[in-house]
Amino acid sequence: MSHDMDPKGDPGGGPSGTPDMSLVLNIGVELTVELGRTQMPIRDVLALGPGALLSLDTLAGELVNLRANGTLIARGDLVVVDGNYGVRVIELVQPAA
Repeated sequence: MSHDMDPKGDPGGGPSGTPDMSLVLNIGVELTVELGRTQMPIRDVLALGPGALLSLDTLAGELVNLRANGTLIARGDLVVVDGNYGVRVIELVQPAA
């Protein structure tokens, strides 16, 4: 793999060798809001139909999880804005080391 250097000899073309992030700023990321989870036997999943009710492991009023491409990045409050659901970010999640 080739790593190009800018005229000053810095890899990545940014100040002090920092990467030029403008190359990735327009890449789409799938954001998912996770309200909760549950487990059930396949027989119960197959029996689901209109009007079925699923109990989740999250209590009402608890923070929901915000995931980017499946990775947890933040937690927040579920809100309604102009008739649409939204998330008010309360805390950012530090990446696992």
